[in-house]
Amino acid sequence: MAVTAEQIRRVAMSLPRTTEGLVRDHLKFRVGRIVYVSLSPDEATMGFGYPREQRAALIASEPAKFMMPRKSDQRYQWVVARTAEIDPVEMAELVLDAWCLVVSRRAAADFLATLPADWPSAVQL
Repeated sequence: MAVTAEQIRRVAMSLPRTTEGLVRDHLKFRVGRIVYVSLSPDEATMGFGYPREQRAALIASEPAKFMMPRKSDQRYQWVVARTAEIDPVEMAELVLDAWCLVVSRRAAADFLATLPADWPSAVQL
C-alpha cells in the first residue's frame, strides 16, 4: 500500500512551523527556507532529510525501499523512499525525523514531549 500525498501532507502540516509549497511540480514541506520533505509529481518517491553519514547504511539495509538522491542533492542530508514500499506509520516516522533535523533541538524536544501515545494515528493516516 503506497502512501499518498494527502497522508504525507497531514503528517507534515501537523508539525510546528511547517509550510507547504510547490516547486517545479514537487510538493515541498519546509521550515523557514529549509525543505525537509519533497514528493515527486507522480507521487512515486518521497525525498526526506536524513543524516548524510547514516544514509548508505539505510539504503543498503533496504535497497528496494530507499535510494540515493539525484547527484545534485547528494551534498545535502537527503534520502529518497519509494512510496509504494513504505507504510503510513513508517512514512510518519520518517517525516517527523526529517522535521527534527531542521528545527532547533529545543523545538524538537518540546514538540516530541507533547506527542500523544497514539501518534501517528492521531493525525488520521
